[in-house]
Amino acid sequence: MRRVPTTRKVVVLTFDGGGNADGLTKILATLAAEHVPGSFFLTGRWVQTYPARAHAIAAAGHVVGNHTMTHPHSTELSDAALTAEVLDAARVIRTVSGVSPKPWFRFPYGERTSSDVRLLNSLGYVCVSWSVDTLGWLGTSRGSAADVVQRVLDRLEPGLIVLMHVGSNPDDGTTYDADALAPLIDVLRARGYTFGTVAELLRS
Repeated sequence: MRRVPTTRKVVVLTFDGGGNADGLTKILATLAAEHVPGSFFLTGRWVQTYPARAHAIAAAGHVVGNHTMTHPHSTELSDAALTAEVLDAARVIRTVSGVSPKPWFRFPYGERTSSDVRLLNSLGYVCVSWSVDTLGWLGTSRGSAADVVQRVLDRLEPGLIVLMHVGSNPDDGTTYDADALAPLIDVLRARGYTFGTVAELLRS
């Protein structure tokens, strides 16, 4: 699913955790200050590396989704290997954060085949993609925090699913998604948009 099928002026802010966690503290603080819900897709390896951060996401009441155990290229895996990636991640996320990631899943890199989607569906997951990638994780090579905001505005429509990341760019250390979050929320509200989670909107 690349967008929520709705005519309501609502946006879903999603955050992937598979690299580092350098921007997470600022992201969680902004979401709390603005009373905006987030949907986080975490790898099992990220949760193992940052257990306190994973617990903080869950404790704040945000949706926690499954992003595989090790962030592989899913299309290169056998069904058995992909199943293991998903189930191992679910176990780790549940053990560390105290919440089950079901039924929300995001494929690493957005790579999947129709067979992969059927497999995830058979495991009880809804596959959630995105409408727009902010590219904030690419750092200075793709502009600035202001460019993150503009990429979302360029694609803005009801049911938009925004992809952001909790980490920094590994080369320049920038956290443009975290830096852009507050101004993005402000401008979306100014345009009459509200915020929901995948759990709220895909079940409605």
